[in-house]
Amino acid sequence: MTGHLLVQNAIMVLPNRVVEGDLRIASGRIATVAPGGGLTPTSSETVIDGTGLHLLPGAIDPQVHFREPGQPEKEDLGSGSRAAAAGGVTAFLDMPNNNPVATTRASMDAKIASAAANGVTHHGFFIGATPNNVADLQSIAGMDGVCGIKVFMGSSTGDLLVHQQEHLENIFANTGGIIATHAEDEDRLNARKPEFSQRTDVAAHAEWRDVDTALIATKRASALAKDHDHRLHVLHLTSGAEADWLAANKGDLITTEVCPQHLTFDQNDVEERGVRLQMNPPIRYTEDKDTLWKRLKDGTIDCIATDHAPHTLEAKSAGFPNAPSGMPGVETALPVMLTHARAGKCSVSDVVRWMCAGPAKVYGMENKGSLIEGYDGDLTLVDMETKRVITDADTWTRVGWTPYAGMELTGLPMWTIVDGTPVHARTVGGSVRGEALVAPGSVGRALKFA
Repeated sequence: MTGHLLVQNAIMVLPNRVVEGDLRIASGRIATVAPGGGLTPTSSETVIDGTGLHLLPGAIDPQVHFREPGQPEKEDLGSGSRAAAAGGVTAFLDMPNNNPVATTRASMDAKIASAAANGVTHHGFFIGATPNNVADLQSIAGMDGVCGIKVFMGSSTGDLLVHQQEHLENIFANTGGIIATHAEDEDRLNARKPEFSQRTDVAAHAEWRDVDTALIATKRASALAKDHDHRLHVLHLTSGAEADWLAANKGDLITTEVCPQHLTFDQNDVEERGVRLQMNPPIRYTEDKDTLWKRLKDGTIDCIATDHAPHTLEAKSAGFPNAPSGMPGVETALPVMLTHARAGKCSVSDVVRWMCAGPAKVYGMENKGSLIEGYDGDLTLVDMETKRVITDADTWTRVGWTPYAGMELTGLPMWTIVDGTPVHARTVGGSVRGEALVAPGSVGRALKFA
């Protein structure tokens, strides 16, 4: 595990073209990109035959909930990082709605230390905003491993709800970096809740948390960003109305993302799969899915994130409205999107732009997201030819299930490589789950952000 590695004969997805060739990593960084191949192995490097495989930069998941501290039965940083590696994800950004919530520099230090000790991928963390912790938010300015501030404008864990205008103004006016917001309007949610209180069908979830609930909050956060000249990232976009509004209004200060589940599922899938697809904001309707695809392709939407938010099947079995909202996704996102590419919905290069280069650009990650000489040696080799049906038993997430169970996917990562070290592998015809290759804490670093 030296960080010296040579991939030969792969179909390399470069920033400006797709070409067969070789790629060498030396001391953890991409040393040579050789279209056409011809690189000769040295005695000090691991050699991988990439014949027939697509070589991509490691995917970056800029929104996960790995549940540490507080809910290890659902996930922790070690198990979440393992699941990420199984999915070709070499870096993640984790959210602060833990127990206790992560709202101080000390809590950031603790999470970074745990990821270093237990993870196998690169890692970064959001600090949570509360109505009265601006001093804590200021204390992490420029800190390695901290990617930004998370603001929950709609219901969340503990005291992380921030929806009063004076508190939002204080945060936007007196902090730096990027603010990422869960954009649902708390007042509208509360006002509409009694109307749906007797409903037990999961379709009521999207009716209650409707498009206007999201659009009001997105417009409000965007106005705050522009009033205070502050970078804003709107998390997990779900509605066509928001996407269309942002296309006309977001400007240079605002970025946004979409989740694979909102590009894959609609109301018919919610009816079929039930509370496994219950999340906040909800899976919406066919027309929303179609508009999200349109705005992803035209560049309005900057990147893809999973919002990996695992709950146990036991908790989900309570049914609507008692089942918790959220689903796992970090290990299936790349294959799901590559399956869309194989079906002609987009190209493999599009997926790389949305899942590798896009998150790196949004968060200012140094030397990440592209197959460029001098960049970090984070790679995944995927099989675009073989189709496999994924089941709950194939997953690495601690909760042991996937919303995509029973679906046929392509693009499974055959190798996931972090800083030149293979951390996860599969074989053609082998198990869908694959094999972990490294010990906890042996690979991965706290990310740096510009």
